[in-house]
Amino acid sequence: MLELVDLRGVLIITLIFIPLERLLPLHADQKVLRKRWLNDLFYFFFNGLPVQIGLGVLVGSLMIGIRFAVPESLGEFVQVQPIWLQTAEVIVVADTGLYLAHRAFHAVPFLWKFHAIHHSIEEMDCLASYRVHPVDQILMLTASLLPVYAIGFSGTAIAIHALVFHLQALLLHSNTRIRFGPFKWVLASPQFHHWHHANERQAYDKNFAALLPFIDAIGGTLYMPDRMPRMYGIDDPVPPLYHQQLMYPFQQGARQPESTQLLGNSTVGTVKPPSEA
Repeated sequence: MLELVDLRGVLIITLIFIPLERLLPLHADQKVLRKRWLNDLFYFFFNGLPVQIGLGVLVGSLMIGIRFAVPESLGEFVQVQPIWLQTAEVIVVADTGLYLAHRAFHAVPFLWKFHAIHHSIEEMDCLASYRVHPVDQILMLTASLLPVYAIGFSGTAIAIHALVFHLQALLLHSNTRIRFGPFKWVLASPQFHHWHHANERQAYDKNFAALLPFIDAIGGTLYMPDRMPRMYGIDDPVPPLYHQQLMYPFQQGARQPESTQLLGNSTVGTVKPPSEA
């Protein structure tokens, strides 16, 4: 199963996103084999299994504790709804959970050290979406999916959300100049997420949602000017290689944002907290 998932990912990137980045490039001078592409390829192939195992164990353990607190009637109520409605509800619930977790990863110094790996990306493309520390991904996905499983949505609706989430993550990080016009306020676009990765002070701690920008609008963290960012990345001394990045959060010398206020108004330290997949 893991090999099949990896093969599908290879096909999607090779047949869809690399040609798309060549046809509609945002940064036309950026190479396909850009800086640190091989490092991100390691994430693509080796992150999947530990994340699946960790996510299964954590979500499974938490479900044992909370299933008694959620009435069975709630699951029965949502499962009689049409799949399209369940899917829309899953997207809203999951993206709200991810928004809150993502914002916490920017605000809590210990969590930021894991999330800084993802924000160390200096050249955006679809492959960059895979550069996520396993601990970061496990905790973020747990916050996103646990409410979905607890409520009792159908497996079909959850599977559709997973597919949309994966494809959208590739698009958001892609080196494309695709704009969504007025729909950019409804569905996250590359413009929306590139600003999350921007190394420009006014963009710090902005655009945390994965799919729904209006969640950031409600939370006061939406930032989407007409122009695109000039620079990506952070000032933290994140090492360049896969095995080094896995150990980076556990090193005593790893730098942290000076201060960000959890779920409050944006407050920025001297080190840019990245601003997700």
